Amino acid sequence: MQFLDKIESPKDLKKLTNVELTKLAEEIRQEMIDVVSVNGGHLASNLGVVELTIALHRAFESPKDKIIWDVGHQSYVHKLLTNRKESFKTLRQFGGLAGFPKREESIHDCFDTGHSSTSISAALGFAKARDIKNENYHVVAVIGDGAMSAGMAYEALNHAGNTESNLIVVLNDNEMFISPNVGAMSSYLNKIRTAPMYDKKKKEIEILLKKIPAIGPSVAKAVEKAKDGIKYFLVPGMLFEELGLTYLGPINGHDIPSLEKVFKQAKLKKGPVLVHVVTCKGKGYEPAKQSPDIFHGVGPFSKETGELIKKDSPPTYTQIFGQTICELALKDDSIVAVTAAMGSGTGLDDFGKLFPQRFFDVGIAEQHAVTFAAALAIAGLKPIVSMYSTFYQRAYDQVLHDICLQNANVVLAVDRAGIVGEDGPTHHGIFDISFFRAIPNLTLMAPKDENELKHMIYSAFTYKQPVAVRYPRSIGIGVPIDETPVVIEKGKAELLRQGKDITLIGYGPVVYMCLQAAQELENKGIDAGVINLRFINPLDHELILNEAMKSGKIVTVEDHILNGGVGSAILELLESHAARNIEVERIGYEDYVEHGSIPQLYEAYGITPQKIIESAEKLVRKKARERLLSGQE
Repeated sequence: MQFLDKIESPKDLKKLTNVELTKLAEEIRQEMIDVVSVNGGHLASNLGVVELTIALHRAFESPKDKIIWDVGHQSYVHKLLTNRKESFKTLRQFGGLAGFPKREESIHDCFDTGHSSTSISAALGFAKARDIKNENYHVVAVIGDGAMSAGMAYEALNHAGNTESNLIVVLNDNEMFISPNVGAMSSYLNKIRTAPMYDKKKKEIEILLKKIPAIGPSVAKAVEKAKDGIKYFLVPGMLFEELGLTYLGPINGHDIPSLEKVFKQAKLKKGPVLVHVVTCKGKGYEPAKQSPDIFHGVGPFSKETGELIKKDSPPTYTQIFGQTICELALKDDSIVAVTAAMGSGTGLDDFGKLFPQRFFDVGIAEQHAVTFAAALAIAGLKPIVSMYSTFYQRAYDQVLHDICLQNANVVLAVDRAGIVGEDGPTHHGIFDISFFRAIPNLTLMAPKDENELKHMIYSAFTYKQPVAVRYPRSIGIGVPIDETPVVIEKGKAELLRQGKDITLIGYGPVVYMCLQAAQELENKGIDAGVINLRFINPLDHELILNEAMKSGKIVTVEDHILNGGVGSAILELLESHAARNIEVERIGYEDYVEHGSIPQLYEAYGITPQKIIESAEKLVRKKARERLLSGQE
């Protein structure tokens, strides 16, 4: 790497000529392809922002100036230019560089980001703090066009446009987010991209207007009105200027000199400015350019061919969900599917192709998706909302009030539940049980394997009430899939193994860890029972209490935070039945979980059969000692 190796800080960029910068951009792209082809990650979006990132760091003075990367998955180039190239090969690896900006990782990362549409709010916060403290620095929010479909971005723009604070918003318009862009904002940006260049034409016509031989106040006022009219004629809508932001663009996002020029212009403007930059997602690597959705977040692949490295394995839970919902919809034309820019990620691609009139991708708008589905249900349809667990956090109020308070017959498919691996703490789905469990009217299920998932999705539509089904990102266990789904009786757990010494209680795929642990405990002379909860709400009180009374000891296991999780629910159940003499050991997460492979994280955080065995042995030995001491007395 002739030029990348010379970049120790963003200041070094200013020493390079335009020709050298072009070569640097090529080296950066190659480095990202080399690393992501091995580690996996967000490739296409980062390939598209190479020149943009170089220009930003040449025009601004990081870390004094604050650059905030929306979503954060487009920050790989930023990491390479801010003294992290030596550790870049550890990207998204356990103990290595995070896949998103992280304050504890570098002084150039001023704000942790992981979910979309937060950058403008954060940038305005920095700008206001700067103004109050009488400090002097620039604040830049880099936001993707997909993130502009989220309400939070408009809330922030609405606030920013009503202030006089200097703030620069860089809109990275690559016509794509996780799935192809949808909605009016996408159409609006397309109109701007294809419209005449606003700034250039405005200047030309302004010069012509000034040549009019009339200098009175009335004519001057007419000139200003004419300028406003020109603005609306040249760029349809001019939404951003109406919101109070000065609009600059669109600018070629791969032309470094043009980008630097517009950034310098933006720095001189008073008040909030929006710079519209048009980039090509996947630029420099043909497979990513041709399939930006696949290479948005990709696993290991052959960098020579772009082919994903696949292993023979069972289908994923997401694939089984997608197949099941299509099978059900073929027989029931009242079933409709809703997602929030996650159609491909949640396995709904085939549904969208088979039933285009019954498939709704609302963009990055989780709150709207949920309320929209509630109305669909009340109007007589059977909607299923499919989103990642971590994104349901954004729609909690809507689940609580618009679905559950009205007891609307909506099924919530909670994909990516539990830890998800290398994307880290902003994407792990380890909080959904805590916030769903508290909501009345909501039935909450979790399948132990992919076959049980099929039956749960089918069952959810029969309960005629709000239902959430949570399942992991991973491949399935490998069990056979039943051809015909059957209804699972609501609230009934499954006793997989009887045991007199201790009861192991789990849900989701960790049930198989419990079964493995029970077998090994048997070899140690400990008879362990295993319950597959299946239902987290409502709990199967009768089965849990009966087995708990037999053994007097329980170990709960969950791929979830302990606070408010199933272990807490079991303790509440025992307390409500005055069964305080039953001892409970809970296994789960106590804090945020970092990034790394799922097996590494399970091992690091103690979600393993060995941990279950140790916890069970501890309880059994403790009870034995207590009985012995009681006998001695």
